[in-house]
Amino acid sequence: MSLNEITDFAEQLARDAGELIRREREHNTLRTDYKKQTELVTHADLMADEFITRAIQQRFPDHRILSEESMPDLAQAESLDTPLWIVDPIDGTVNYAYGHPQVAVSIAYAEQGRVRAGIVHAPFANETFRAIEGENATLNGNAIAHSNCSVPREALFATGFPYTKDNLTPLINRLDTMIHHCRDLRRIGSAALDICWVACGRLDVYYETVSPWDFAAARLIAREAGATVGHFSEVPAGYPEDLWGQDILISAPALFEPVRALLQQASQ
Repeated sequence: MSLNEITDFAEQLARDAGELIRREREHNTLRTDYKKQTELVTHADLMADEFITRAIQQRFPDHRILSEESMPDLAQAESLDTPLWIVDPIDGTVNYAYGHPQVAVSIAYAEQGRVRAGIVHAPFANETFRAIEGENATLNGNAIAHSNCSVPREALFATGFPYTKDNLTPLINRLDTMIHHCRDLRRIGSAALDICWVACGRLDVYYETVSPWDFAAARLIAREAGATVGHFSEVPAGYPEDLWGQDILISAPALFEPVRALLQQASQ
């Protein structure tokens, strides 16, 4: 199967899963629970996860899956011998539970630790971001590009915060630095959409520490839209950079180095 056909398959999966979670929120009673005592999860997360992973297993029985709900073993990202799917059935679960529209289904496809295809579908906005390695990123079929912002003072940035609140000081220090050097902050609540919004110019900068399922597809979309993608700390030797979620930084190209310097200084 060609990479384009794999991406078509992923896009249809994301759209179908998006319809599932939209229908569950609009027509059924939302049921919630917590994992690890702090992180909200809904029955729709589990339903969408099962729908996506089952379809991938049926179509590609030899492929591996890294999925937030049913298969969250991060060691999967370190094994490079067979293709890997990285799935977040609902990125922005808290938004979803509260009736906010910033919700996305994220599906990425990787080979040898390199993400080759990515889909981020926002069902309530009816927006589908798509990218194939080496090709233009698109939104609903139209090519997208970063904002071209070049001055931190004029940059609109986004970030997020973890569910556990026991080590917030470094994050607050970085936020304080960014607030004082940039135009303003937006707190959207979905890492995948944060990154896709950098890709299409709605934001200029995004930084955060998140899991592979939160960013793998969107990171490729941003890169193919011409944004600069990387980290403001070192990636461990031998770990696939496309799947390393610590200290992610994604921005319009001219902003990357000055913002990285700001974040590094704030982290000291």
